[in-house]
Amino acid sequence: MKMIKKILALLGILFTFGILVNATQEEPKKPVEQEVFEENLINDYNVYAIPMPDNLNFAGELVPIENPDIKERMDRELLVNTYWQSNGLLLFKRANKYFPLIESILKENGVPEDFKYLAVIESGLTQAVSPARATGFWQILKGTAKEYGLEVNENVDERYHIEKSTEVACKYLKKAKERFGSWTLAAAAYNAGSGGINKRLTKQNVSTYYDLLLGQETGRYVFRIVALKEILSNPKKYGFNFSNEDLYSHIPTFSVLVDEPITDFTKFAAQHNINYKILKLHNPWLREDHLNNYGGKEYLIKIPREGYYKTGVGQ
Repeated sequence: MKMIKKILALLGILFTFGILVNATQEEPKKPVEQEVFEENLINDYNVYAIPMPDNLNFAGELVPIENPDIKERMDRELLVNTYWQSNGLLLFKRANKYFPLIESILKENGVPEDFKYLAVIESGLTQAVSPARATGFWQILKGTAKEYGLEVNENVDERYHIEKSTEVACKYLKKAKERFGSWTLAAAAYNAGSGGINKRLTKQNVSTYYDLLLGQETGRYVFRIVALKEILSNPKKYGFNFSNEDLYSHIPTFSVLVDEPITDFTKFAAQHNINYKILKLHNPWLREDHLNNYGGKEYLIKIPREGYYKTGVGQ
C-alpha cells in the first residue's frame, strides 16, 4: 500500500513538472513572412514633423510665417494635406489631366498661375456640387454664373463647362484684385465674397488677409491653397511616389457646332461613334438627354478623337 502511494506521489510530481515545463516554453515563432511584413511596416511608415519651407507665397505675395499664429496655421495645412495620402495622389493624377487647360486660360486672362490651386481646394478638380449648390470645378453659385453670362437651366448648365467656368473665375478674381489691390485678398474674396471681405477689413481696421480674424473656412482658405501649391509642386519632398504612367491623361477632342435642337443625344453620340456616357463625360454641361435650343444658339459639343475608347456602339 505504501509503495502504491509513493508511485502515485511520484506521478503527481512528474505531471506537475511537465505542466511547469510547458508553461515556461517560448511561444511558437511567427512565420518568417509575418515578421518581415511587420518589420517593413515599422520601417516604411513613419510620421514626421514637416519643416516649414522658406519663401512661401501666393501669386508672388509672401506668407508672413515669421508671425507665430501664421506659422501654426500654415503648419496645420501642410500636415493635413501631406498625410491625407490617398487624396493627395488623386490630386496629382487629376492635375496632370486638367492643369494644362486651366493654366492656359489663366494666362490668357492675366491671372497668376497659382490660382489653379484654388480650383484644387474648391472641388478637388471634380464636377462637385456643394450643400449650397455651388457647382463645378470653380464652385460657382447660380446667381454668380448668370451675372457673368453663363447659361444655367435644367437643360444646360455651363458651370460644368471647364473652359467657360474658368473664364468666369478669372473675371471675378480680376475684379476682386482691382478692388483690394492684392491677389491674396482676391482669393479670400472668392470664398467669402468681396462684400464680406471688405466689411471685415473695414471693421477690423486692417489691410491684409493675414491680419484679419475670420471664420474657420475663410481663415484656412489661403493657407490650404499655399499648402497644396507646395505639395503638388514637390511630390518627392512630401513622400508621394508615382510614374507618368500612373497619372490621368487628357483625351484629345474636336468640336461639333450645333445650332438647332437635338432630340436624342444617344443617337447623336452614335453618329460620332461613341456612346451616350462618353458624350456626357466630355460635355458635362449638357444636363439632359436632349437639347432644347429653341433660340438657335450655337453650342460647341466635344467629341473625343478615335482610338481612345472602346464603346461597343452598334454591337
